[in-house]
Amino acid sequence: HEGKHLGAGISHFVEHLLFKGTEKREGKRISEEIQEAGGYINAYTTFDRTVYYIDAPSENVDAALDVLSDAVFCSNFPAEEVDKERDVILHEIDMGEDDPEVKLSHALFDTAFRKHPYRYPIIGYRELFEKLSREDLLEYYGKRYAPNNCVLVVSGNFESDSIRESIEKYYGSFERKALEEIYLPNEPKQLALRRRELREDVQVSRVGLGFQSPGLTNEDTPALDALSMVLGNGSSSMLNQKLREELELVHSVDASNWTPGSMGVFYIAMVADPDKMDTAIEALRKYVSELRDDDFSQAAVNKAVRQLLMGEINSRKTVSGQASRLGSAEVVVGDIGYASSYLERVSKITAADLHRVLKKWLRDDRLTVLTMEPKEAAEKRESVSEGDLTEQDFAEFKQENGSSLLMRRNDRLPNVHIRMVFEAGSLFEEEGQQGLTSMLSTMLTKDTEKRDRSEVAFAIESVGGSFYDFSGNNSLGLAIEVMPSDLDLALDVLEEATLRPSFSEGTFQLEKSAHLSGIKEQLDDVVSAGRRLLREKFFGDHPFRLGGSGSLETVEPLDVEAVASFWKKIFVSENVSLAVSGNYEEALLRPKLEAFLAKIPTGSLLARQYVFEKPLQVGAHREKMERQQAVVFHAYPGHGLRDDDFYVSEVADELFSGMSSRLFERVRDELGLAYFVRSSRIIGLDTAMFYFYAGTSEDGYEAVIDELEKEVARVARGEVSDEELKRCKTRLKAARRMSMQTNGACAGQAAMNVAYGLTANDWRNYDGRIEGVTAADLQRFAQENLSEGNRVELVVGAIGE
Repeated sequence: HEGKHLGAGISHFVEHLLFKGTEKREGKRISEEIQEAGGYINAYTTFDRTVYYIDAPSENVDAALDVLSDAVFCSNFPAEEVDKERDVILHEIDMGEDDPEVKLSHALFDTAFRKHPYRYPIIGYRELFEKLSREDLLEYYGKRYAPNNCVLVVSGNFESDSIRESIEKYYGSFERKALEEIYLPNEPKQLALRRRELREDVQVSRVGLGFQSPGLTNEDTPALDALSMVLGNGSSSMLNQKLREELELVHSVDASNWTPGSMGVFYIAMVADPDKMDTAIEALRKYVSELRDDDFSQAAVNKAVRQLLMGEINSRKTVSGQASRLGSAEVVVGDIGYASSYLERVSKITAADLHRVLKKWLRDDRLTVLTMEPKEAAEKRESVSEGDLTEQDFAEFKQENGSSLLMRRNDRLPNVHIRMVFEAGSLFEEEGQQGLTSMLSTMLTKDTEKRDRSEVAFAIESVGGSFYDFSGNNSLGLAIEVMPSDLDLALDVLEEATLRPSFSEGTFQLEKSAHLSGIKEQLDDVVSAGRRLLREKFFGDHPFRLGGSGSLETVEPLDVEAVASFWKKIFVSENVSLAVSGNYEEALLRPKLEAFLAKIPTGSLLARQYVFEKPLQVGAHREKMERQQAVVFHAYPGHGLRDDDFYVSEVADELFSGMSSRLFERVRDELGLAYFVRSSRIIGLDTAMFYFYAGTSEDGYEAVIDELEKEVARVARGEVSDEELKRCKTRLKAARRMSMQTNGACAGQAAMNVAYGLTANDWRNYDGRIEGVTAADLQRFAQENLSEGNRVELVVGAIGE
């Protein structure tokens, strides 16, 4: 809809400026008022719409409506803010240039579309973006930001009559405008295969295959959505089974049907080793072209339908998700009931429909192939070729063998989530075996004595469920979510996975290869690579120096025997907490869960004793990388989960982060030095690293360092205002409430609490602990922890010679 500014990213630029001030409020007050109300405000721009949203406790809905209406319809675009946000977006453009996935996506759309505006990046091209003036922004804003061009969605806990009155109060006075008609050219029919090759400073190859496909309302779209599920959604999908499991050509493959409006792209993405990339592409094209009607079983169709149904349920788990779903249906389709009619059409899909749309749309003359590979691999190949919140409380049932069962009934949605957590992580891994926890968690979702990895995946995905692993610094676990009618299947899969895993050699080698590829992908990202280097310099010999995924050097020597041995060590009764939340009958489910827990081997788990005294390499470090941006890190000692001052560090993290923080306002808004700047933590039970990081430029990183030091010094002098502290506390408490909207989130938190020696419902103590933090506590935290003598400073990326 950008008219004469097409390709400049003007919609995205306007989005950045709508929180910068109105006639009624300065920009600072917009974020402060929402934080004071316990809310969260943000925005995003897509190809066809810009969305501004506020998540807030229901009792403060009027504050949210007031601020949102004022920001959206009454922004005044201060001249100084235009210049600052221009610099911020230029940093964001640099970030995209450093992100392999973003570069591949931009190249795909630029190649797949020749006429339609979808070919232009939402953020715009640098040379066009830099020419936008404040007058251009005001003109565009004046034409497009009209009430008759806007949909307002409110979802959550409210009274209809009352909310209508509030909406009329805050939105009723804005006047309709005559909207300029936008001409959207039809994309010409693609007549031949297109291919584009990118050569970058990366370690693994990425492939994107896009087939020109119809828009959202086309009669073939439901079948294409289902086809994407069957071909490339989940471990049991056809492409995953063929390319990853059978041929072992890729580390990952997935498919999706992108249908924003009038037309779209059926997209298949793959990650492969450079020497297997071309073979994987040809194998995929051959496999798809040779699929027949009877290759699509009724079971596969049923699985896809169930997955699409579960996708709709999952999109509605939170009130924010409900609002987003309703808004997109109204804006893009023009039908707020679109989801119901869509799912009705999905339910009628047959195997013949899948084969029909595959032959109609997934053809070479509609195909665009994008590849990104390491420069060295390309040169070598060329050389060769040329030569809603409910009650969160869990009932806790301690079992005779020491394991814990936690149960919470929640009938809001027809699903059940089971979360099983074990204390694990690098403290339990032998030196040189870092990454073992992550490898083990992955293997637990694969082969068992009863089912191989493909059958495990199909069993859960065929009922629209999910079964996945997770791991981190302190734990590993399994999560399984299904509809209530499929609970027996879920329990069978979980019992087989934990009591009778087979740890097959073939699967292990395949997963280890993918794990190593994942580490390489992280090394391709300047922020992730910098964070890895920071950990090593900070933690020294402590196991936390490598993180949960380990390193290329520690993962490569691992074998399947090490995984099996580690599982025997971890899988002992006193190290098991199992939480279930959702729609179930306790009288039926609890005996089954207790019978399962009784089968777990008895015993307790002992960790390696390791005391972290101080950071190893205090001082300033520089690491040059061939990137467009420079990333600054400042790391200091923090407080672990069991530390009395952990909640002081919680408040400190909020104080230094977010759009209303002094640090953000100064570094990004006032000076325009960085696109992102904030604090974060790497947290153990008894050890932690509190760190700042900021994405800036070669010319700006020294100024960013200076601002980080000034902000820490301000807090150390005790200059945190009562208003700042109050906003931080309100936001933290509200965020905790809003984070507990799903069965999965609640079950995960309860099981993790018990695994770490807390009570299942320890969340109820959170507000009181946060309220107990004082400005003096923050001053003490800064003085004791955030001193120069404790600081590891690292700058990576574009830092000059």
